Amino acid sequence: RVQPGVVLDDLNRKLHEYGLFFAPDTSTSNRCVIGGMVGNNSCGSRSVVYGSTRDHVNGLKVVLSDGTMAEFGPLDKEGFDARCSIDNLEGRIYSQIKTVLSEPSVREEIQREYPLPSIRRRNTGYALDTLIDTEPFKKGGERFNFCSLLAGSEGTLAFITEIKVSLEPLPPPEKVLLCIHLESLEDAFHANIISLRYKPFAVELMDKTVLECTKYNKEQSANRFFIKGDPAAILIVELAGFTADEVSEKAFNLEKDLRNEGYGYHFPVIGGKDIVRVWNLRKAALGVLSNMKGDARPVSVVEDTAVDVAGMAGYVAGFREILSKYGKSCVYHAHIGSGELHMRPVLNLKDPGDGKIFRNIAFEVARLVKKHRGSLSGEHGDGRLRGEFIPLVLGRKNHELLCNIKKCWDPGNVFNPGKITSTPPMDTFLRYEPGRLHIEPDTVYDFSSTEGFLRAAEKCNGSGDCRKTNGSGGVMCPSYMATLDEKDTTRARANILREYLSGLPEGGMASLKDVLNIMELCILCKGCKSECPSGVDMAKLKTEFLQYYYDKEGIPFRARLIAGLSFFNRMGSLWPSAYNFFLKNPFTSVLLKKTAGFSLHRELPLLYKTTLRKWFERNYSSLLPDGNEMGRVIVFADEFTSYNDVHAGISTVKLLSALGYRVEIPPHIQSGRALISKGFLRRAAGIARRNIKILGSLLGEDVPVIGIEPSAILALRDEYPDLAGDELKGEAEKVARSAMLIDEFISRETDRGKIAKELFTQEPARILLHGHCQQKAVSSTLHTMKMLSLPPNYSVEEIPSGCCGMAGSFGYEKEHYDLSMKIGELVLFPEIRSAPRNTLIAAPGTSCRAHILDGTGRKALHPSEILCSALKVFSKER
Repeated sequence: RVQPGVVLDDLNRKLHEYGLFFAPDTSTSNRCVIGGMVGNNSCGSRSVVYGSTRDHVNGLKVVLSDGTMAEFGPLDKEGFDARCSIDNLEGRIYSQIKTVLSEPSVREEIQREYPLPSIRRRNTGYALDTLIDTEPFKKGGERFNFCSLLAGSEGTLAFITEIKVSLEPLPPPEKVLLCIHLESLEDAFHANIISLRYKPFAVELMDKTVLECTKYNKEQSANRFFIKGDPAAILIVELAGFTADEVSEKAFNLEKDLRNEGYGYHFPVIGGKDIVRVWNLRKAALGVLSNMKGDARPVSVVEDTAVDVAGMAGYVAGFREILSKYGKSCVYHAHIGSGELHMRPVLNLKDPGDGKIFRNIAFEVARLVKKHRGSLSGEHGDGRLRGEFIPLVLGRKNHELLCNIKKCWDPGNVFNPGKITSTPPMDTFLRYEPGRLHIEPDTVYDFSSTEGFLRAAEKCNGSGDCRKTNGSGGVMCPSYMATLDEKDTTRARANILREYLSGLPEGGMASLKDVLNIMELCILCKGCKSECPSGVDMAKLKTEFLQYYYDKEGIPFRARLIAGLSFFNRMGSLWPSAYNFFLKNPFTSVLLKKTAGFSLHRELPLLYKTTLRKWFERNYSSLLPDGNEMGRVIVFADEFTSYNDVHAGISTVKLLSALGYRVEIPPHIQSGRALISKGFLRRAAGIARRNIKILGSLLGEDVPVIGIEPSAILALRDEYPDLAGDELKGEAEKVARSAMLIDEFISRETDRGKIAKELFTQEPARILLHGHCQQKAVSSTLHTMKMLSLPPNYSVEEIPSGCCGMAGSFGYEKEHYDLSMKIGELVLFPEIRSAPRNTLIAAPGTSCRAHILDGTGRKALHPSEILCSALKVFSKER
């Protein structure tokens, strides 16, 4: 119960996280109804075997629209009649369905107009076609159960609180994927029919457009290992059995049948752990489609239609005729085995002409679906997008029946109004107002690869891959993993940025402050750059936005302070003992932290007794390689290793020298990582251009620029090319190609046979590795694993953690301290605490090592320190 007129903003926000809504009850001024978008008749790739949600729901507990509770489940005739006599809303619901479906003419109309029963994926309107085959209306039919009506009702009839589902036996333990490479899309329909003879557990399609987009996604390009040539389509057929011989025989015979009938040119059989990789490629289809350049994108309008598999070829031919009339192309993927292809026409909804075509295609495809007695919605529901066309597909009489059912169940129209019934025209609430100009701000980064800043944000299609939990693996998105709050997802950040930029002419629905608040917990891990199927680089978007924000609103003091870190360290290195005393002294340290807005729980990073450059100038002559040199290398003395973690830099130089490489440290300047992270992109661009000129002049054939701190050296590879400007673009790309982590270099040289395991100790050691988040996104921790495994008796295990939570300065900031610790506690800290005390902890990142020490009390080492100490030549030092 709430007071009249009170706006429950906090409640509404929390409800929306779970797809719920808040609405007033018109019958009284101080009550409300909480409802949700429930009742989706969803299904997955294996619906050819298991069907959809509707096939497995046995019982439901619900809240009806008058606030009363009801329980639905299977009823015999006596039980059904008893419910009809109850004098309440539940009784009226039963009584209405009895009155309506008892009429033979009504049942005949439903049988005549509804989709073919052979289509398992059918979800248009309310599932009255399932109810007419039950015992009250058909002798010998199954027991009546309203659950089949509520499944797929999209939360328009009741609010579900409990669901009772049936269980299925586990599938056979042995499985393989037969990946059929086809030369045309038409061949896929015939190959699908042949595949279904073998009772597969799944048959999925990926067309040429989808396959092409996977080439440009870092994570998915690695999953293309089984693809040969340039197929027009690939069918992924999952075969299962109780023995390996059984599934192998199925795969062999299916391939034989396909070859005999002339379908397919390559038939790789995938088993074991590689099965997951193939399915991950298929699941990424929706996301990678957003990698298409420009405003014309595959749009969701008729992607959920389903027809009988035997009629798919004719249906798609008719669909292509519609597109051809408008000169449009389409993307095809998904559930071909069950007759549902996700077909997405490529349209530019910012263009008024394509806006009209959008509606025309929806209408004409609805007529085509009707012609084939298909379902306008296979699983996702009608919603507002397809609800307008239900009268066309199911007939006007049946649509009137749906409206009457809605009115009986929900006379106040409080449950998800405007869906399925009383639906407004499908183009009423488009994201883009056709013909409206969208302002593209001037940017520091080069966004030409996405044709602009706004389009880079628009790559996000809302697929929700950023809603991973810490048990899902991967890096994206650490703050969401800790808070489980939708506003902390990558897609929330992309959405509000897109909303602001799209609304610039009128001031926007979102303010600059709104965008800043949502962007705040992006910790620039870059996990989205590699793990988002659409390749949304939120770190790049955030830092560009920060520069834009500073230009409009001014620069906060703390941001200036952090951006000047390199300057302060350089000045402090003149008197490191005095500088460190100032940072460690309880009075001055607390004063500095409070002034800067840093957490009092953090220890500020201290300076080493000398700088890496000074140590190098004094000591390198004694480390020059004896005999034949393996090659010349340039070590990038970044601002973190030069002043704070000098010991990691010393170990790197000693390691390279002992392995026979001539080391040079040129007079470059800081990497600019702190400037980039805090959004000072114009200053960072100036630094990038200076470093590119310095390093570019020193690079020779096969001369790498080796980095120690991942975030610093990877700036040369990731950000510098987009900061360099047109005149230095080529030189920047040359530097980027030469830039590599010490881990990558050691791994490469080992593969070339230049580094032998015999150079290292035979002593055993166990190592736990925490990889740097940007390293995972832009490079790989596999190189670090290989590097640390060079000593023959070293056992290396990677902790399945994402970002540690420190993220440079983020974990030092007082308002972010608790969250940074919470992120560390998800996986990283517990894994380290549970490790035996003699286990070595490896972490390439400077801030990672500081965070591990704070969170666990355990000291973590840079991989170079561990490998250097494992060299036999340094055995005494070890």
